[in-house]
Amino acid sequence: MTTTQHTPPGETRVVDKAQYGLAAGIGIAGAYVIYDATTLHKGFADQPVQPYTFPFIVGAGLIVLAVLLALATARGDVPEAEEGEDVDLTTGSDWVTVGKLVVVFALNFALISWLGWAITGALLFAGTAHVLGARSIVRSLAIGVVLSVLSWYGFYSGLGLAIPAGVLDGVL
Repeated sequence: MTTTQHTPPGETRVVDKAQYGLAAGIGIAGAYVIYDATTLHKGFADQPVQPYTFPFIVGAGLIVLAVLLALATARGDVPEAEEGEDVDLTTGSDWVTVGKLVVVFALNFALISWLGWAITGALLFAGTAHVLGARSIVRSLAIGVVLSVLSWYGFYSGLGLAIPAGVLDGVL
């Protein structure tokens, strides 16, 4: 949970200039959303809500949030640093684990067109679970098979998007 800290009277306050950058980015995004909404064509005349209505609301909301963030920053509000629940923020990154995960993802990328998603998705899940500390590779592989086959059918049948079937083409 993030809370703000107020500067007591008489103390010099440190202004977090990065918050102004974030406010500017949010404001620019809001302005672009509103501009983009003006390029949308009108819908049917009998529609009570036109296609550009929702982008106008989102863009205006982003601009209001940007202004509120800039005002809070000018007032001296500084977000409290996240302490983390079970993460030791004083230790460095585990680059060996990151390297293993990169290898698992690279193998998935290299093999997906040949083996297909149903197989490489299962290997991706099992490999990632194993690298992150799963105890049973067989259970991880079984869960990976179920998830990859269900997601393949979900995309292919449910959404009509072709995902590579690979060697299982004609079987799935």
